Amino acid sequence: MTACDVNAADLKPEIPGDPRLRGLLQLPADIHRVLIKALATKKEAGVQHFHRLSFGQRLIRDWKLNKWKYFLILPVMVYLALFCYKPMYGLVIAFKNYKPTRGIERSLWMDPWYAWFEKFFTDPYFGRLIRNTFAISLLSILFGFPAPILLALLLNEISSSKFKRTVQTITYMPYFISMVVTCALIRVYCQQNGLISDIVVFLGGTRQNWLMNSAYYRTIYIVSEIWQTIGWNSIIYLAALSGIDQEQYEAARIDGANRFQQCLHITIPGIMPTIIILFILRMGAILNVGYEKTLLLYNSNIYDVSDIISTYTYRLSFSGGTPQYSYSTAIGLFNTLVNVVFLLATNFLSRKISDSSLF
Repeated sequence: MTACDVNAADLKPEIPGDPRLRGLLQLPADIHRVLIKALATKKEAGVQHFHRLSFGQRLIRDWKLNKWKYFLILPVMVYLALFCYKPMYGLVIAFKNYKPTRGIERSLWMDPWYAWFEKFFTDPYFGRLIRNTFAISLLSILFGFPAPILLALLLNEISSSKFKRTVQTITYMPYFISMVVTCALIRVYCQQNGLISDIVVFLGGTRQNWLMNSAYYRTIYIVSEIWQTIGWNSIIYLAALSGIDQEQYEAARIDGANRFQQCLHITIPGIMPTIIILFILRMGAILNVGYEKTLLLYNSNIYDVSDIISTYTYRLSFSGGTPQYSYSTAIGLFNTLVNVVFLLATNFLSRKISDSSLF
């Protein structure tokens, strides 16, 4: 190759997308390289100088640069401080024999300090509570977590915008129905002369009160939860789908890929980071099965499959007798620690397997 065969563009190094460097593209190659090196050296020196500053100096400098952003997040910080961090002080009663008349400070410490936890682990209901809570939560993850993903994928394939908006509206509506109203509807439909019994009789079955049968409680719980949340939970996946580069689909169609292959190799990988993050968050709440719905649906005939940790702590504190605030707080603290363990473990595995994680 001769000097005449060399393209002038080949002499220019690859330039990062920094707006300050765009004006240098028209300079000769030698000057170009010198200026690039000078800018890089200056930037490196600035970074080193910033790291040499103390924390207070860096905070003051960041405040001067971003003070209006700090004002914007101030209400959120106040909310978190008052309603999320300040109440954590009350966890101390899990290690005390708390009496409302004495207050937190004057209540006596338990001896040993883990007495309430030991009582829970030896409680005759411990096995049932753990089994039911994990069973309902895992069934919810197994069937409820993929449901909004499938709905979002199906809506993404619909070409008619009018039909798509109609389906979205219909699936969003149950989320805005009060939990009390939803559970009242479920109770009416599950009665012996309710809608479900009518359908079963039409198909050749027999009538019964479905909520009195422990074999059907979890199915009713999971199906009603999916019905209520599938539309709302699909919103974030639809937002993630809208961010996928459409040129990838065009290239796939040119290569002969059908709709299923495009979904399998472009759509699903495109929203996989979102799926992973939401799955990690869901695993971090694995024992947080809402007590409101369970309290409104269960009865003494199905305690063996419906009683969970949150309803048990509710009964300890508010269902007659002497309120056991310390005992219920200890159970709640145990519940939280288990959730944290699952969150950290899922996040660790996700980071090792897929390089996507919360932190």
